[in-house]
Amino acid sequence: MSDKSTFLTCLKKNNVEYVDFRFTDFRGTWHHMSMPVSAITPKILTEGIFFDGSSIVGWQEIHESDMILIPDFSKLMMDHFSAQPTAIVICDVNDPVSGLPYEKDPRSIAKKALSYLKKTGIADEAYFGSEAEFFIFDNIRFDVSPTGATYEIESDEFPQSGGKSLEQGNHGHRSLQKGAYFPVSPRDSLCDLRAEMASIMAGFGLILEKHHHEVAPSQHEIGVKYSDLVNAADILQIYKYVVHNAAHSYGKTATFMPKPVFGDNGSGMHVHQSLWKEKNPLFPGEKYAGLSDTALYYIGGILKHAKVLNAFTNPTTNSYKRLIPGFEAPVLLAYSERNRSASCRIPLSHGNDSKRVEVRFPDPSCNGYLAFSAMLMAGLDGIKNRLHPGDAMDHDLYAEKEIANTLPTVCSSLREALECLEINNSFLTEGGVFTENFLKSYCSVKWSEVYAFEHTPHPIEFKLYYST
Repeated sequence: MSDKSTFLTCLKKNNVEYVDFRFTDFRGTWHHMSMPVSAITPKILTEGIFFDGSSIVGWQEIHESDMILIPDFSKLMMDHFSAQPTAIVICDVNDPVSGLPYEKDPRSIAKKALSYLKKTGIADEAYFGSEAEFFIFDNIRFDVSPTGATYEIESDEFPQSGGKSLEQGNHGHRSLQKGAYFPVSPRDSLCDLRAEMASIMAGFGLILEKHHHEVAPSQHEIGVKYSDLVNAADILQIYKYVVHNAAHSYGKTATFMPKPVFGDNGSGMHVHQSLWKEKNPLFPGEKYAGLSDTALYYIGGILKHAKVLNAFTNPTTNSYKRLIPGFEAPVLLAYSERNRSASCRIPLSHGNDSKRVEVRFPDPSCNGYLAFSAMLMAGLDGIKNRLHPGDAMDHDLYAEKEIANTLPTVCSSLREALECLEINNSFLTEGGVFTENFLKSYCSVKWSEVYAFEHTPHPIEFKLYYST
């Protein structure tokens, strides 16, 4: 669907009553404005829809608040969770004065990243495939006030539920901590819900590849096919929307928090990446693991700039509770074929078209548009400057402590990631993809989260220090 007339015809054909115009903020949250079909005219679709940009955190000041939503006619889909027939359309955001894409709109940044890729002449397409893990709980309660803080998670799959007296009876089939990978039902108690999510995602146009239980009790993953950078980020937004709402419709609650449960695996989001030119893959070659020099230099850029990338790929204070040794989270900046303890992995593949690099430290709390764009810019910097990543590490880096101690690591806190971003961001601003104004506003939003986290007393501190 590429024009207004086809768009309007599709609305009529599907008896749509409302159209939901959606856009994404810094944190990756979808925002929306719904309009009845009767109010949608060709003029509105051409000139865009005004909204208040000052109400979006980190965007406009109140004296320059007007912004414009520009619908992407190719991104129309029916909303499976609306009571009234509603169509969703993904939008870009434009500046009403210049008429140009808004420099702080994450989706527009992703488009600029792809445009910059083509201008470099290195490649004309970048493909990304993300594997976002998530938890599904039966109940969650949390509260933070000046005089108290608490949270409590309930899930029938937790090992601790084995000793509870339940009204419906205790079935006893539960996985142990770190022991929930790929069990069948009844230990995998939410297989039907995942299948429901997968079917709804297919209805949204996603191409499904798999779904399964993950390592931690209550942890899950649904596999969707890779796509070009912008579409891959759109897919991640749809993926999260479906997971949240399908869980809610089942009386459950889902979260993409990287580390909601102490002592067990957190949720990562491994991101598979490859570059293509004139429909030919650029990563296959004769070097290590069947890679080309281009692929190795791309990895070199990712590893060199990893601490800066963390500000986008691991953008929450909770992200760094996952990035610790011992829970399959890759903290060591190394690369390897098959070795899952390295930050960059080259998966075994069938043929050259499948040759790719898997970056393993990102997590699903990220904004896909920003994270994918930042990784692409880091990889391109590696290619342009021929940044070889050094020797591969083909042994268990967690077991080889002497070797592990010599390797650089990802950041250990969001504070460190933001400090690195503020110091070294020139590779991001190449071609005007990320602007200085955007980076300043983004860091300001994220610093407010750091300050809130660092200045709030934590319950564990009372347990450790109250009687000192």
